[in-house]
Amino acid sequence: MAAPAVEGAAVTALRSVLSRVRHAAERAGRQPERVRVVAVSKTKPDSLIRQVYDAGHRCFGENYVQEIVQKAPQLPEDIEWHYIGHLQTNKVKTLLGGVPNLALFEGVDNEKIANHLDRAVSNLGRNPLKVFVQVNTSGEASKSGIDPLGCVQLAEHVKLRCPHLQFSGLMTIGMPDYTSTPENFRTLSNCRTEVCKALGMAEDECELSMGMSGDFELAIEMASTNVRVGSTIFGPRDY
Repeated sequence: MAAPAVEGAAVTALRSVLSRVRHAAERAGRQPERVRVVAVSKTKPDSLIRQVYDAGHRCFGENYVQEIVQKAPQLPEDIEWHYIGHLQTNKVKTLLGGVPNLALFEGVDNEKIANHLDRAVSNLGRNPLKVFVQVNTSGEASKSGIDPLGCVQLAEHVKLRCPHLQFSGLMTIGMPDYTSTPENFRTLSNCRTEVCKALGMAEDECELSMGMSGDFELAIEMASTNVRVGSTIFGPRDY
């Protein structure tokens, strides 16, 4: 009887997160519907994802190729999957071929991965794939992502040289203890200003994916359009 209680808790937690998102947006004078909540379900079973899906949620995120290609075929086709983080080029075909309903790739951190994604989308005959450029805003060597000084050049490459990709915004992963959160968010926002100026885009056409379980409300108040919430919804991860 323990499993249903856990699953029920995830739905309750989702509703709490959506309420917190709404209030954070309202505090910032923003429209709550302009903020997307990605329920990050890595290490969690299909049955738990299905419970959150049945509660009306459609946007889920994963960090591991092997996991998302196993889960996606077992779950409803109208799920909007996000792949989050760095991807090795030799796994591009596996990801795109195995997840036809991949809605957004959050993790273009160099031109090479952009080129591989572009070719794979073309070869599969898919519609253009929305992508976020990942920026390393904390300066940690262990983190993937382009240096903020290189984000304009990489965004230009995606937009101008990758016709099968749709440049849709910027993404960052902050420090695990959230200590540098406001600075990271400001850095990403500044990157968006520079990218939009260089590409002739309106800022509302360029999303900001920032904020996770520990700081998503602050992220929304600082203009995030896409928050990635895992453990607050699904509970601690099983590694």
